[in-house]
Amino acid sequence: MKKGVVKLLIAALLCSNCACFAEGDVFQGHAQKDDEQQVQDELFTGQIETLDKHDVIKMTVSQVIDGNYSLEGDEFFAKVTSDVIGENGVIIPKGTLAHGVISQSSEAKRLGRDGYISLKFDYLVTPDGRQIPIEGGMSTKMHPVKAVGKIVATDIGYTAAGGVIGGYTALNALGLEAAIASQGYTVAGGAAIGGTVGLAMSLYRKGKDVLIAPGDEIRVKVSTSMNLPVYKESALKQDEVMFPGLNVRVTNILYEKDPFGELNTLTLSMSISNMSKTVFSGMDVALVNDLGQTFNPTVFGDTRLMFAQIKPGDRMAGRMSFSVNNVNDSFWLTFYDRLTKKEVARISLDNAYKNVSKKVKKRNDKIRTKKTNYYKNSPFDI
Repeated sequence: MKKGVVKLLIAALLCSNCACFAEGDVFQGHAQKDDEQQVQDELFTGQIETLDKHDVIKMTVSQVIDGNYSLEGDEFFAKVTSDVIGENGVIIPKGTLAHGVISQSSEAKRLGRDGYISLKFDYLVTPDGRQIPIEGGMSTKMHPVKAVGKIVATDIGYTAAGGVIGGYTALNALGLEAAIASQGYTVAGGAAIGGTVGLAMSLYRKGKDVLIAPGDEIRVKVSTSMNLPVYKESALKQDEVMFPGLNVRVTNILYEKDPFGELNTLTLSMSISNMSKTVFSGMDVALVNDLGQTFNPTVFGDTRLMFAQIKPGDRMAGRMSFSVNNVNDSFWLTFYDRLTKKEVARISLDNAYKNVSKKVKKRNDKIRTKKTNYYKNSPFDI
């Protein structure tokens, strides 16, 4: 009788432990699935778009890649500079990181041969933490036929220029009479010497080296097609901080060059309504990028709003320009308390840019992608 009771107790304990273990497993599994599903619902619309083969993703590198110093196999990261948009919405958002490797690299050589860099990309890391395998690449290397044609054309120019200069020098040195008496042989001889010098210059001439720097936009061509989910607009909104009573609306964003021809200026059109009890001025405003770097207003632009006092009850509109390191970064228009210098408001330019007109976006894209090669000029190159 006692053995039977003991057996029943042991069986009951084992069953209760198994039940608890099973219930725990089911509970944890459901919780994980529910959390994942909730994240999916918050981020994506449920639609799927195809990133086609040969589609182009615009990026900028995070470090200098130099054909003279960078080695094949070196790793680097690049950042997507523009949303990749399908028919139903964004499939790769701005700010996505791309992991890349230098697949080929060569410095400039004699005979006018330019250096080149070839890059390959193998995966993306989206702002929401997803890692997406991808095959893509870009190269500054010319097609061999085009490269040879460029070298030959340039060298003909060197030789022809040398001939002209040599003939002109002989004519000046020996005179027109000597040229006539020798039936033109003095000029021909000078041209031949000049042509030889020109040929020597063309043989000695060194091509251009390649350098890709942060801020330079590269166009990465996708090698294989892949299906990606479409983001909700709300999922891509940057966080903002609002100051009670201060209403700031950025209505336009222009990419511009500074007086030295560098594309490093953002000009914002904005309307400001100050219903708070705090006085602000343009000197209390700055741009802050996603790395925490601060950029103050520049005098190379409209300075009226920059030097204006924004008192309680004021409503005003105007433009303000900022000189930045890289126009492709994400920025926040930030207001500071004049006394404490603490941040009191920040407005996302990425959020504002979504409402900029298509005409302005097209103009910005044109000025941003105008640079089509990455050759650097050296004063020591011949």
